[in-house]
Amino acid sequence: MKEYYVYILKCKDASYYTGVTNDIDRRLWEHQEGINKECYTYRRRPVELMYVGIFNDVNEAIAFEKQIKGWSRKKKEALMRENWDEMKKLSTCKNESHYKNYLRNLDDGK
Repeated sequence: MKEYYVYILKCKDASYYTGVTNDIDRRLWEHQEGINKECYTYRRRPVELMYVGIFNDVNEAIAFEKQIKGWSRKKKEALMRENWDEMKKLSTCKNESHYKNYLRNLDDGK
């Protein structure tokens, strides 16, 4: 069965790059060697592999890559540390307009 990898790289400038591939070794080599001058990581080498998730379905891998790209830096770092409690906390919406916070504020008389 074919495998697909979602990965996070830490760049020289401390930024993170998230990608998806079907060959993690080849793709990491490409990033390190600067094969594509248009790639985000080209001017930010060297890069360090921080996280790899393995998927059997390419669509699930792509969906997870897009999800990670929308996350905060702190949430990405919690994923890399496999800190599931922190991930859960960082996934909770803290906007005052969120229905849970709105209901809580009503109960508090705000």
